[in-house]
Amino acid sequence: MTGQKTVPNVFINKTHLGGCDNTLKAHKDGSLQQLLSGENEAYDYDLIVIGGGSGGLACSKESANLGKKVMVLDYVVPTPKGTSWGLGGTCVNVGCIPKKLMHQTALLSTAMQDARKFGWEFDETVKHNWNTMKEAVNNYIGSLNWGYRVALRDKNVNYVNAYAEFIEPHKIKVNDCSICFMFYPCCVCPPMCLSTSDDLFSLSYCPGKTLVIGASYVALECGGFLAGLGLDVTVMVRSILLRGFDQDMANRAGEHMEEHGVKFLRKYVPVKVEELEAGTPGKLKVTAKSTETDEIIEGEYNTVLIAVGRDACTDKIGLDKAGVKVNPKNGKIPVNDEEQTNVPHIYAIGDILQDKWELTPVAIQAGKLLARRLYAGSKAKCDYVNVPTTVFTPLEYGACGLSEERATELYGQENIEVFHSLFWPLEFTLPNRDNNKCYAKIICNKLDNDRVIGFHYLGPNAGEVTQGFGAAMKCGATKEQLDGTIGIHPTCAEVRRQLC
Repeated sequence: MTGQKTVPNVFINKTHLGGCDNTLKAHKDGSLQQLLSGENEAYDYDLIVIGGGSGGLACSKESANLGKKVMVLDYVVPTPKGTSWGLGGTCVNVGCIPKKLMHQTALLSTAMQDARKFGWEFDETVKHNWNTMKEAVNNYIGSLNWGYRVALRDKNVNYVNAYAEFIEPHKIKVNDCSICFMFYPCCVCPPMCLSTSDDLFSLSYCPGKTLVIGASYVALECGGFLAGLGLDVTVMVRSILLRGFDQDMANRAGEHMEEHGVKFLRKYVPVKVEELEAGTPGKLKVTAKSTETDEIIEGEYNTVLIAVGRDACTDKIGLDKAGVKVNPKNGKIPVNDEEQTNVPHIYAIGDILQDKWELTPVAIQAGKLLARRLYAGSKAKCDYVNVPTTVFTPLEYGACGLSEERATELYGQENIEVFHSLFWPLEFTLPNRDNNKCYAKIICNKLDNDRVIGFHYLGPNAGEVTQGFGAAMKCGATKEQLDGTIGIHPTCAEVRRQLC
């Protein structure tokens, strides 16, 4: 009758559940309780995904590939300046993609300066057109938005551009209610006068003299490429650069930015922003206070860019009605090692997770693996250890594994060994720039055969270099194995030969 050739054959309320493994799985995902309590209500979907970002799209498409009926609900709340965007989430629309393209724009400026040293001759008058760049970037992003919609349609995933809210643990209401994603410091007002990275990438005019508030990934990357376009840029830092990253490397990246024209206001926070002139751009007066003394400073800028991070938008999607536990401080959701919340049938992936990487490739991996565990019997889990990443500052910073501070905290100073080296890329030699500003180091665990537990690189093409070292670290590479690897000459990646 069931086609099952093993025992036990488990039935609950006349419904065939399967064998022992199926019963345990049903207990874990919450469906067993529904059967025991007689909840045989037919559901509209096997899976509903709230959020059409990298992780949500990956999970929905993989689930559809496995034959499941899937819905994706995605809604973007406009910023105070009215900026909105299409399907694909932060990375595609207001993150990795536009950031990297504008970073590349700034690198081309540097390349033109270098070109004369390589024999290229051209007129002195070279200028940048913000609108040309912006339109090209936005057109490319638009093509990606359309591609995602087509991919969902082709897989029979029901995509609805609407806001989702739990009204019961297994019921979701769809509406156009709005919430705010980006965090604005409460001491700064009014929001209409301010910009965020969400606004910057589609800004219809050149931002002019810019104050960047924050010292995160986004703050330094935006400050870096704006300066690379020839704009007057100041970065206001409350405490340290790139919190959570190796501070030796973070400070080296900051020093390079400073040497190339970016000004830093360290240990200051904004207390007031006043609009002096309306316009595109207008003129704003910023008052800031020292975090260490009572000193007050003032400055005038055309654009004030807030880049102090995002809060997870979980407070208005009805998670309390579903019983899901949330960190009240930041809206993040704690999960187990299978991305399962405290409610067995509700999972969370991506930037919304507590104490996990906020990176697109991580969300994509987690989404695919979750779908395979739910619907294909897979046991594979997302590995959040030794995830390589790169900060696209003017001199790029790639990292994988532990910072020197974290390694010392975990293993003790006496049990780690740091190998490091300055280097000068060949392509920098003819223009005679940034001599011995590039830097790399690895951190090894002396208690484990000098296994590499941290890799850090500051130099050109950091993403490409770091990806290779990331694969090696996943395989448990040791210092001896790196030393035994023959490098490709002449490249920046062969810096590992110099680490000592």
